[in-house]
Amino acid sequence: MLLILAETLQKYFDAFRVFQYLTFRGILGVLTALIISFIVGPMMIRHLSKYKVGQSIRSDGPQSHFSKAGTPTMGGALILVSIAISTLLWADLSNRYVWVILLVTMAFGLVGFVDDYKKLVLRNSDGLRARHKYFWQSVVGMAAAVFLYSTATVATETQFIVPFFKQVVLNLGLAYPILAYFVIVGSSNAVNLTDGLDGLAIMPTVLVGGALGIFAYASGNVNFAEYLGIPFIPKAGELVVFCGSLVGAGLGFLWFNAYPAQVFMGDVGALALGAALGTLAVLVRQEIVLMVMGGVFVMETVSVMLQVISFKLTGRRIFRMAPIHHHFELKGWPEPRVIVRFWIITVILVLIGLATLKLR
Repeated sequence: MLLILAETLQKYFDAFRVFQYLTFRGILGVLTALIISFIVGPMMIRHLSKYKVGQSIRSDGPQSHFSKAGTPTMGGALILVSIAISTLLWADLSNRYVWVILLVTMAFGLVGFVDDYKKLVLRNSDGLRARHKYFWQSVVGMAAAVFLYSTATVATETQFIVPFFKQVVLNLGLAYPILAYFVIVGSSNAVNLTDGLDGLAIMPTVLVGGALGIFAYASGNVNFAEYLGIPFIPKAGELVVFCGSLVGAGLGFLWFNAYPAQVFMGDVGALALGAALGTLAVLVRQEIVLMVMGGVFVMETVSVMLQVISFKLTGRRIFRMAPIHHHFELKGWPEPRVIVRFWIITVILVLIGLATLKLR
């Protein structure tokens, strides 16, 4: 919205021309979301504590988690509010990519909100049943995938790109919505599984989101795209503002979520942020790169799958507890050590992902 005002004012004052630069608005997105988080965060935590919207702890989990019982949850709403306001203020609202990423993020956040509300406020231990949760995730994910496919204007929007190989490009055709659907829904659930320790999920989300912002900027610029050998996707650069808002909101939330956490994000935040990362990867055609940079999310998901398969087939568990971060805790690693080491792994993987921009 403020971009429209700046465009009007630049007719009279050249200084307002700076708002046309994506990098500048991306930085404003970071700062705006960060400031909103700092202002709204303490008030939200007080209200969640007042209404006793607190976390319940699994009895079979690490004993160190028992002290976290009652910690305010549903703090992910703070992230969504910060992202939404910041993006609406600084992004070009005529850009369909901006609306797709915003609507998908908020819709998945709503699914998570219903789940959290049932569990924490209505005291329904089941929350939103798994099949109902997956149904609504599927509805939103497939709707976004079909919309993007039906509104694609250039071939690169629906092609499958393989990192490190400049000439390996597959035209997906009708397979595009299916791939997009699985990436969006899968990413949403992967981040949700990772959200089990203080700050464990939010920092990798910030790092991967910021890196995808770099891909969006390069993909939306015809000169950079040609030089780097990546698909040119018209108007994808505007996603930089959303990515900046995600980074700012994530860092603002981490201020309160860092060990020992004052608030947890809950499904309202985890499902939404995972869907946002998946949608970003789909929009900039970097699904494989998302799997590389989000390797921690992949590892957490695979650990759960292996644990379930092993137990059903053999009656034995591979890990002491899944997702895998709990396995390391039960091996004796202090929680902060698990968190920071997973962060370090994400930094390394994000750098590898960014290297694919040049190594082709």
